[in-house]
Amino acid sequence: MDIPKIPIGDAVESIEKWMKTYFGGLFDIIRAVIGWMVDNIEYVLTLLPPIVLIVLLALLSWRMVGWKFSIFTLIGLLLIDNLGFWELSMKSVSLVLTASILSIVIGIPIGIGCAKSSMFRSIMTPVLDFMQTMPAFVYLLPAVSFFSLGVVPGVIASIIFAIPPTIRLTNLGIRQVPAELVEAADAFGSTPAQKLFKLQLPMAMPTIMAGINQTIMLSLSMVVIASMIGAQGIGSYVYRAVTQANTGIGFEAGIAIVIMAILLDRLTQNVFKTKNKAN
Repeated sequence: MDIPKIPIGDAVESIEKWMKTYFGGLFDIIRAVIGWMVDNIEYVLTLLPPIVLIVLLALLSWRMVGWKFSIFTLIGLLLIDNLGFWELSMKSVSLVLTASILSIVIGIPIGIGCAKSSMFRSIMTPVLDFMQTMPAFVYLLPAVSFFSLGVVPGVIASIIFAIPPTIRLTNLGIRQVPAELVEAADAFGSTPAQKLFKLQLPMAMPTIMAGINQTIMLSLSMVVIASMIGAQGIGSYVYRAVTQANTGIGFEAGIAIVIMAILLDRLTQNVFKTKNKAN
């Protein structure tokens, strides 16, 4: 006996059409806000001459990580500029920073909600599993459908792909705060807000920062995929090199992405360490 096919695809398309009909205005607002964020971050990054920004980032690396990494930052960024990828790299960094900022703004409150409510966590866990296991290319389809081509759907797809670590590790960090300290805060009459902001979040910050670091890295990994739907940046050169079998250009663009990835990884890893040293 032939079992009828379950019309999952048809149901998804029906939901998509319904959302475009009734939430089209909301999608337009989201597209405008994200476009504004990307444009302004790119404007700030390109406001100074490349050599000035390179020197400033090298000094920042020295302050946060050490002189050895400062030398790597200086040489690596000068290499990106020499290869002619500076402007494209700044476009990619703008996309990554926008996706990361929005992921943090959305993800940390959701993570706090998961830590405070076991029921909410049980609901979010399969959703996060789905988001992390679904192939990244699949996210491009609804993003393009709702937001057309360009950098905005690339940011949206990056957020969906990159936000789970921030949510999971925020939840984990808060839940790992010793129960004795929470009970002591309750005994001293702390309000839930005081307990959260003065005890739980500060103690969970190393774990939360690890989640933020992973979110930034996952956002950067979407740079090449986002170029497939019109997001300009260094990923477009990698995608073009793949389609044209141009190994040289692809390798040069790949080096630029690796340098950016290492730089973002080390700086975000040391944000909390630097803050602790200052204190």
